Amino acid sequence: MMNSTITQIKAGRNVRRRKWLVVNVSLTISALLLSCAMLLLGNTIYPVGEVVRTLMGETVGGVSFAVNTIRLPRMVAGLFAGIAFGIAGNTFQTMLRNPLANPDVLGITAGSSVAALIGILVLQTSQSTVSIMSVLAGLATCALIYLFAKGKSFSVGRLILVGIGIQAMLTSMISYLLLIGTQEDLPTALRWMSGSLNGAQLDALFPLILTVLVCAPIVIVFGRHLNLLELGEQSATSLGLQTDKVRLVLILSSVAMLAIATASTGPIAFVAFLSGPIAKRLVGVGFSNVIPAGLVGANLVLAADLVGQFAFETRFPVGVITGMLGAPFLLYLLIRMNRKGSL
Repeated sequence: MMNSTITQIKAGRNVRRRKWLVVNVSLTISALLLSCAMLLLGNTIYPVGEVVRTLMGETVGGVSFAVNTIRLPRMVAGLFAGIAFGIAGNTFQTMLRNPLANPDVLGITAGSSVAALIGILVLQTSQSTVSIMSVLAGLATCALIYLFAKGKSFSVGRLILVGIGIQAMLTSMISYLLLIGTQEDLPTALRWMSGSLNGAQLDALFPLILTVLVCAPIVIVFGRHLNLLELGEQSATSLGLQTDKVRLVLILSSVAMLAIATASTGPIAFVAFLSGPIAKRLVGVGFSNVIPAGLVGANLVLAADLVGQFAFETRFPVGVITGMLGAPFLLYLLIRMNRKGSL
């Protein structure tokens, strides 16, 4: 009887592992296809061979400028920003055991946005300085939310309410900064605030690429502890997990990716919010959701940018399309949680 039970458990785990691998491979292939589409499609559709020759360093008349200057930076920005938003959002949602506890709702994205707008509109600093300010502001906002939410005992519900309040305050600061901005800087700031891949430059994307390459593996390694944190503080501690240390590493890595991505592309709405739940629905339970969430985020950003460019007569920034997807999902989630008594 014991051997039969163990065999069934192993068989179930193998099924879940295969499903996890299939989903990740499928999402990776989808992201690669969308990346190729972003390189090929535009006002002019170039043959695959010419695009490949351009990427290999050969100068092809008319193709080299469009691919290397416009399409490749746009694709790289969407790919890495999507991974950053997806992993960061999933980390917060899993760690705090609430799908509403994501950087968009908690105000962390708004904190990074305020710092970035100060750098763009007030100080008129370089992109690298804006990135540094954005990271520091994101960390400071996260610390402030935790400080106000801590109280006598930690409460996820209190943290979400505090985050919503701080987000409202930061949103008013964003409105004020847009009001005092000069006429020359406002179009750039407004385009950035909507979440856009327009004007991306490879040189300016180096901090984003480096941060994702460094922080994403850290979150993936510590991601196996997220399932324990999802059980609750007492259960995780009783299982031997150093919760404070793990939580600190996950928060610092996630906020760094989130802030750099926000500084590079603007606050692309709802990607951090949608990626985790979609990935969890695809993968199921039993294995880490970090990698699938990052891949879902990349697919969302790349697909939304293609839709924004080609599906309508007017071209829309990627943040407008993701906002159209995320808002109904947020309402659905609120209704469902209210029926379950989770709110």
